[in-house]
Amino acid sequence: MNAKVLPLLASLDLAEANGLAPILQGMSEDRQSQFLSIYLSKRRDPILILVCTLVGFVGFAGLQRLITDRIGLGLLYFFTGGFLLIGTIIDLFRYKKITRAYNEKIAFQTASILSNFN
Repeated sequence: MNAKVLPLLASLDLAEANGLAPILQGMSEDRQSQFLSIYLSKRRDPILILVCTLVGFVGFAGLQRLITDRIGLGLLYFFTGGFLLIGTIIDLFRYKKITRAYNEKIAFQTASILSNFN
């Protein structure tokens, strides 16, 4: 692992850093730095998803889905009041899983983009 990359990984939780390890393994040190700078700018923090979910209780339901690129589901939440708040309550308990799925998708997209520039 690149010594320049370790401080960047320190801001992530253990599960997320372990998920990135296989992606970073086959990359050169420069590619690892490029990957992490792009990934860290696009990833979502679990606390942001939690706050957006809580906003659904007082006004804008579905914001957590909109910022994780689930546009259709976010609009459905918005127009149905978070499925009458049931979907919003479920998302309140699943916010870490929602964040992890989005961040994994972003990691694979970023790795794919960098591999196309070889």
